[in-house]
Amino acid sequence: MSTGLSIGDLSARTGLAVSAIRFCETHDIIKPVRNKGGHRRYGRHDIRRLSFVMAAQKLGFSLSEIAPHLRRLPDHKAPTKADWTRISGTFRQQIDSRIAALKDLRDKLDGCIGCGCLSLKSCALYNPADIKGRDGPGPRNLRATTA
Repeated sequence: MSTGLSIGDLSARTGLAVSAIRFCETHDIIKPVRNKGGHRRYGRHDIRRLSFVMAAQKLGFSLSEIAPHLRRLPDHKAPTKADWTRISGTFRQQIDSRIAALKDLRDKLDGCIGCGCLSLKSCALYNPADIKGRDGPGPRNLRATTA
């Protein structure tokens, strides 16, 4: 890497706060090098990595879900098309699963009142005798699938 980008330059190019960039460093998403003066310097490839993080987060992925994929990329150089294709395939599967879960929730939403959210005794099919209400307040069926 030549002189590289300062953290301020990287912040300006990505729109991310300096603190967010440093947080990504703690997850090994980007790995700056130090110049002779000891200052962090970033490569242009780090713009792509951070942009990918931002796009994936917009889709609902957490940094802990994103980071393992980016850690496998080569350090200090731009990822190849094959690298991005591999990563996007994994995310595509996860996105498809989320879409299927959202469609399932949408289609069953009318029956949601019986899940125990309000500890109602009204739904003999989903919550007979209010058995979910005995487990405590809140959407008991949803907590079991998202925990």
